[in-house]
Amino acid sequence: MEYTVLARRFRPQSFGEVVGQEMISQALKNAIASERVAHAYLFTGARGVGKTSTARILAKSLNCPQAHDGDPCNACEICRSISVGSDMDVLEIDGASNRGIDEIRDLRANVSVKPMRCRYKIYIIDEVHMLTTPAFNALLKTLEEPPANVKFIFCTTEPEKVPDTILSRCQRFDFGIIATASIQQRLAEIATAEGVEVEPAALQLVARRANGSMRDSQSLFDQLLAFGGRTIGASDVHRLLGTAPDDRLIDLSAALIARDRGRALQLLHAALDSGTQLGELADQLLAYFRDLMVLAAGAARTRLISVGDEQRPTLAAQAEAWGLSSILAALQILSEAKARMKGVAYGSILAELALVRIASLEDFQGLGAVLEHLASGKLPPEGAVMPARAVTRALPITKVTQPSTTPSTTPDTGHRGLPPSTPSEQPAISEKSSDPFIKKDFNDKSVQSPDQPTESVPVVARIPFESGRENEIWAQVVSNLSDMTKSHAKNILNAAISGPNQLVLTFPKSYDQSKRHFERSADQLRLLEAAVERVTGTPVRILLTVNQAETPGSESEARSSRPEADRRQQIADGDSLVQRALAAFGATLIRVETESKATPD
Repeated sequence: MEYTVLARRFRPQSFGEVVGQEMISQALKNAIASERVAHAYLFTGARGVGKTSTARILAKSLNCPQAHDGDPCNACEICRSISVGSDMDVLEIDGASNRGIDEIRDLRANVSVKPMRCRYKIYIIDEVHMLTTPAFNALLKTLEEPPANVKFIFCTTEPEKVPDTILSRCQRFDFGIIATASIQQRLAEIATAEGVEVEPAALQLVARRANGSMRDSQSLFDQLLAFGGRTIGASDVHRLLGTAPDDRLIDLSAALIARDRGRALQLLHAALDSGTQLGELADQLLAYFRDLMVLAAGAARTRLISVGDEQRPTLAAQAEAWGLSSILAALQILSEAKARMKGVAYGSILAELALVRIASLEDFQGLGAVLEHLASGKLPPEGAVMPARAVTRALPITKVTQPSTTPSTTPDTGHRGLPPSTPSEQPAISEKSSDPFIKKDFNDKSVQSPDQPTESVPVVARIPFESGRENEIWAQVVSNLSDMTKSHAKNILNAAISGPNQLVLTFPKSYDQSKRHFERSADQLRLLEAAVERVTGTPVRILLTVNQAETPGSESEARSSRPEADRRQQIADGDSLVQRALAAFGATLIRVETESKATPD
């Protein structure tokens, strides 16, 4: 006698036998009973969840003369012929191999032909998303206005590939994945029908492996029956699949949580030596870490996919001990290793590397607790462990200002002529200042921990805002600017006092971008003016100009000729008429020319 596979022999023959799709079955039965059957249906969902089987049952229910409450009798000639796929009025078409426009044209030509013996002519197109665009276009008009005795049932695993014009003309039913418990119960019924004794743990392993597909579970169970004989246990399933038992996964996870790298590697090699496949073990660990993740995230009732539900308390304890952050890091490390294992001959080394890295993870949960204590101003709990680098960054930073006992030296800013300042001229700058132009160096000696002696804080000298001291003023301003602002401020060609409380900064033409840096917003310039006021004690207005007459080498020449420019500036400052004119017109002093005396012939 020819053997028939389990998936065909135990295919559902009525709506009540479709496992896991009770809502869809009830909706179709109600539509048949109330004679509100649509002309086109679209069944979507993963493979092996009952789409095509439901389409056949619907076809039998519509055509069976002895149908009762929406279910076919499965005894008449019409039901038997539809079940085996030989009925002339119910046509099953494979969309993958009949995807062209010619096949759809043949379908359109036959649609108008009346059914031979049934009430309806029904077209079941499986994997309808495989049809070409011209084929869909050819089907569109027929689908929109079919004859009254024609019904279409489309099945697909990828509904996103079906055109919207087709979707809008169908009643859509989405088939969900089947629960593991439902698959296990159905497999137990098949085992009883086959006269085979199977341990519940073995049935559960097969059901979990099917990932919600009834057909996959039946195919795997069929293989298991041929492999294990009349009595089947969980060990038979692990040998067939090349997977590791639940206890081994739990022990390996415990070693990783305890950071016992040696034991983790020993358990890995013990699993491989016992016949576990490396790829299967990696998949099991990924599923195990996924279960730990959802438990650590607070989803206590979420379905476990790696071990049996009786192991839930053990996994919950491990998730609490390891912490969500560590679990996420371990999951990422293992997923990257799994992706790299494909197509390489050193997959076991990658697995070893992943396990050692996971066992070497920091205690993220403890680190988070310490940081919370530090953020609230409290000391870490006794015995808490965290990296010294993180502790250093988390400690509160304070500055204590004391009068300087030694004269400050001239800042190295690239400007000459700045005399040493005395302690009496140096008011302290508060660290809490919101001015971003003030350099805040948290690595200097003024940053003290609570148990260290304090030292003096760098201060700013007060320089009178008067002509002849522009370079001193600007050098002191630049020395206290932040790094980015300092890099632009040091590019000025000349600083000149051009009137009462007015400072003109001239940039070389080649450094026009530095000028634009301060002109982007009014706040940039105001903060620069505040920095000058902090040095001089006088509110000032800053004007920015560019030396348009710059030629190659002119910048260095101008810098070298600054003493001469300062001398001319002093001459102009000494002229009261020039000073009044600058104040009246708000003008800027660009250059000073002196009249040369004529020599006698």
